Amino acid sequence: MKILILGAGKTGTSVAEALAGEDNDIVVVDDDATRLEALKERVNISTVVGNAAYPHILELAGVRETDLVIAVTDRDETNMLACTIIKTLYGGTKTIARVRAIDYMKNPNLFGADGIPIDIVISPEQSVMESIRNLIELPGVLHISDFANGLVRLFSVKVAAGGFLTGKKIKTLKGRLSEGKIRVAAIFRNGIAQPTNGESEIAADDEVFFFAPKLEVRRLLKDLGCLEKPLKRIIIAGGGHIGKRLALALEKDHYVKIIELNPKRARKLANELDNTIVLQGDCGDEMLLLEESIDKTDLFCAITDNDGENIIAAALAKAHGARKAICILNNLCYNKLLPGTGIDLAVLPYVETLGGILKHVRQGDVAQVSLLRNGTAEAIEAIAHHSHGENSVVGRKVDTVKLPEGIILGALIRNNEAIGIHHDTLFEEGDHVVMFTLDKSHIPSIEEKFKSLSA
Repeated sequence: MKILILGAGKTGTSVAEALAGEDNDIVVVDDDATRLEALKERVNISTVVGNAAYPHILELAGVRETDLVIAVTDRDETNMLACTIIKTLYGGTKTIARVRAIDYMKNPNLFGADGIPIDIVISPEQSVMESIRNLIELPGVLHISDFANGLVRLFSVKVAAGGFLTGKKIKTLKGRLSEGKIRVAAIFRNGIAQPTNGESEIAADDEVFFFAPKLEVRRLLKDLGCLEKPLKRIIIAGGGHIGKRLALALEKDHYVKIIELNPKRARKLANELDNTIVLQGDCGDEMLLLEESIDKTDLFCAITDNDGENIIAAALAKAHGARKAICILNNLCYNKLLPGTGIDLAVLPYVETLGGILKHVRQGDVAQVSLLRNGTAEAIEAIAHHSHGENSVVGRKVDTVKLPEGIILGALIRNNEAIGIHHDTLFEEGDHVVMFTLDKSHIPSIEEKFKSLSA
């Protein structure tokens, strides 16, 4: 696929690095020549220096022959204008645009056939906010992804020493796994994936991934002894796009405070949030945290635009008694700094963004993509169709479908209901099948078997 990426910032760079490794022809446009040169040294791509919204720059980048344009510059307005120009001048090219500002996103009629002509609008800040909110909803969980419009969840837990899961083989858990509706997708031990089959034994400190119907998740966590007490008292460090969204989502049912350094932004937040206490100050100020009873805080969320500030503030909050601490990291390598800080979880915005883009890049009929383990693993929700003869899974039993070893069938959704997966389960037209893989080379096989009707 020929893909044009507008913007070589953190998001554009991560998208280019991910897609260039999947046999795509990538061109990246940015007005910063130094940034583009640095990217070219790492990734096999072409680049064009210039304003991504100028028609002659788009021509130089080969927009006429492009299958997909991904507009992820640092400015919403540039992304929207570039997509408008492309649709006006070049018609059928598919466009994806990142739009961050809440004021744009809260107006659903702004985009589409009768509005700004963008095929797909993505909001990484909204995705990150929802990811954090899900972790707050289910304390004790390390990761949560939703599939089939929320009917099915993929989540992971850390196995406690002496807990119910410790020392158990997967086959002995079947009584608690709802007759195939709940499945173990993966086991990681010291960061290394372990074989996942009935004989696999779970050890203390393993991270175990489960697929389960959404309505079963809380019950399962409780049965496994992994559900912690609710997180009610929350401090958010950073009142930007994500912080504001998170406060709006939580303030009705939680006791929420925001710490924001910028006085102008702090005043604006105070006027826009109804039940959130807004504090103007430095989230890394030890005295401020102590004055705000950090030792009685259930969750400290460090989500400023600065990774260093996030790590320092979250570590300081934990050192002074915060029950849990989450921080946002835009630079993956900073993840290596977290051991020993006490920080419980790091959320990576680029991973959330990339998952939202990949579902539109995949060649099969793909409804959802979620990246896990810092982007090294992938869960895919694909739709089964009978239109491709022997390559189709429709009308075939699970144990007769030849998928590469290492692809785990996690969930099957039929007529908006999760059903059990067994060796003799027959795939039907329109089934949504959620799969998990640690090997990106398996993706083409999935795409081939789940092609769309129009392919």
